[in-house]
Amino acid sequence: MDRLIDCITKNNSGNTPVWFMRQAGRYLPEFMKIRKQNSDFIKLCLDSELAKEITIQPVKRFDIDAAIIFSDILMVPYGLGQNVKFKKGHGPLLEEMSPKKIMEIDNIEFTKKLKPVYVAIQKVKKEIKGKSLIGFVGAPWTLLLYMFNLESPKRSFDFDKITNNKDLNDDLIEKLINIICLHIKNQVEAGANVIQIFDSWAGLLPQEQLEKFCYKPTKKIVNFTKSLNIPVICFPRGIKKKYAEFSNKVKPDCLSIDYEVDPLWVKEEINSVAIQGGLDPKTLLKKDEFIEKEVKKYLDIFRDRPYVFNLGHGVLPETNPEKIKFVINLVRDFK
Repeated sequence: MDRLIDCITKNNSGNTPVWFMRQAGRYLPEFMKIRKQNSDFIKLCLDSELAKEITIQPVKRFDIDAAIIFSDILMVPYGLGQNVKFKKGHGPLLEEMSPKKIMEIDNIEFTKKLKPVYVAIQKVKKEIKGKSLIGFVGAPWTLLLYMFNLESPKRSFDFDKITNNKDLNDDLIEKLINIICLHIKNQVEAGANVIQIFDSWAGLLPQEQLEKFCYKPTKKIVNFTKSLNIPVICFPRGIKKKYAEFSNKVKPDCLSIDYEVDPLWVKEEINSVAIQGGLDPKTLLKKDEFIEKEVKKYLDIFRDRPYVFNLGHGVLPETNPEKIKFVINLVRDFK
């Protein structure tokens, strides 16, 4: 039985599925062993065999309900010809973007560049049975932000500089939407049976710009994904009480919430979709009693709703893997 699909598509509120954003990553010693031997992060994402192995690591260790392909949202700018590298202690660094070059890249060229990602999905699919395989993309706003800002907005960010840029036009946004849909289609054809759209920096958008940069483009991608008969999870992180408006306008199958939004408010205001996540990743750095209280709070609030247990963002690198196991057991044993 695929618990995640059952929960999202059949409104099944029993057998709460559990997986974790960034579950394949830096908190796992088996991942760090591979990472030490592979300093170039993009190359690692493009090594089909290693990407498969990393994807499966948490599934093997925890018997978790879903695998999420080991990749990165910035594979899309990379596939569009914008060089991306990851600097230790700094995060992603992107080279100056050439909108002209991006507009010229066709579907065949993009697919060829990212083919190892799709091969990795095929390899994972052969090894996991009865569990979801999640493919994912970055939402247009978050990708545009990186493509123009050239680094994480955590370090520096000027909204006006980006939105007033003459190169940020409707044609570029449409190109990005089309390429994201292509990336989704390729992942689905390779074996992904759920798609998550990460709008990691949606919370930086002023309220009056949410429609243009968040709701409208994401809605197009959600509709495309649904046309493939694939359930779609959206994570517009940081938009606070606009989660309700997002849900009404974009209509994903499942809405992933962050830890800054009150789950009780979510329960009262958002009824039409399955809910995922919410727990602050920092909770897993605390003592077991505190973890148990917080985990049960979310499970209790969404007891009679289709709910996917997850965090309100990714697993932190300093997390002890035993805490992940502890949380999974709490979810499995919850009555």
